[in-house]
Amino acid sequence: MKFGQAVKMAVKSILAKKGRSFLTMLGIIIGIASVMTIVATVAGYNQKMMEAFEAQGTNKVTVYGYLYNGGSVFESVYDYCQGLGDVVVGVTPNAQTWCTVKYGAKTSDTMDWQDRPRVYLGSDQYALCNNFQIARGRDISKIDVDDYHQICVLGAKAAKVLFDYADPLYQDIMVNGVPFEVVGIYAEKDADSSYSLDNIIALPYTTTRFVPNMDADLSECVVKVKDAQSISSVTNKLNAYMITLTKDNTIGYGNAYSEQQWMDESNSALTMISVVLGGFAGISLLVGGIGIMNIMLVTVTERTREIGIRRAIGAERSSIVAQFLVEAAMICGIGGVIGIAIGYGGTHLAGRLLFDGMSLYPSPRITVGAFAFSVSLGIIFGMYPAIKASGLQPVVALRAE
Repeated sequence: MKFGQAVKMAVKSILAKKGRSFLTMLGIIIGIASVMTIVATVAGYNQKMMEAFEAQGTNKVTVYGYLYNGGSVFESVYDYCQGLGDVVVGVTPNAQTWCTVKYGAKTSDTMDWQDRPRVYLGSDQYALCNNFQIARGRDISKIDVDDYHQICVLGAKAAKVLFDYADPLYQDIMVNGVPFEVVGIYAEKDADSSYSLDNIIALPYTTTRFVPNMDADLSECVVKVKDAQSISSVTNKLNAYMITLTKDNTIGYGNAYSEQQWMDESNSALTMISVVLGGFAGISLLVGGIGIMNIMLVTVTERTREIGIRRAIGAERSSIVAQFLVEAAMICGIGGVIGIAIGYGGTHLAGRLLFDGMSLYPSPRITVGAFAFSVSLGIIFGMYPAIKASGLQPVVALRAE
């Protein structure tokens, strides 16, 4: 039997029992759509996570430490990093402080949470460590830190929230009742996020000494490393230093970890979630495959006499096997195409709902793989019914009613 003839016979058989064929496809449709949606959604989440890490800056080591007597460890960490040579290119506190910010009639206390500027305390290397670029004006300088200058730098969104279309440069804003002059504005880098990285106000960390009610915790700082190859060694050195500084955790506590560790842990968690969810989708595919086998066995029973006639006039076993395998593959292939279409719709909807309107679609590689897998599933689960059909004896088959 030629392949074209097998396809025509398979199409005729499927169309003859449309309802039964569609119900047989359901397991494949649900399984393929689920797998595509899961894989694409996890990929979209991973992409968003990577974008967030890149926006915050790469090649960073976060150092966390405190002393039981309430002392800050930042100055000690800063001095230690100066001795690491050109491997470390920047060190800054990473401290958010809860303050009331005012400009004119605008007060942060009355703003919605997504519009309320967040106040951070940093060193002269705050922008370098957190991947900010100056768009206008200047950045915090070493002199500002050392001499307690009352200056600040605004993120792009904070400038818009407080000043609308007015020029913020060299204007004063009030932080807990203390005036700070705006000397610079950071370039926009996170415009679409509701919790925008651009909605910040950066102050010299030494301003905690004269601003009233500034609840600042300098227990966390960020160390900017020269390149990715140096992250591991710098992290190990900082961990060893924190043990020495806290006298083996007897007078305090401290540790260091890299952003790469967080990324690796997040990827591991995503992989585990994908495996679990993929397992549920795989069960649906397994059920669909069993359904294909079942319906093909029924088809063999219904067409026993036809098989007997074909065998009696000289049809080879291989042609009988091919006929039923093509039919099983076509049923699964059609189910796969429908599942792929639903998967595209599901991933697009997931992108809109979960990732701030992101246009999310499965990759061509996943699409082709899903279709090939669905066809393979039909061949695998259709093999037993096809072999059983080809093994019927002509005399016995012709006697079937």
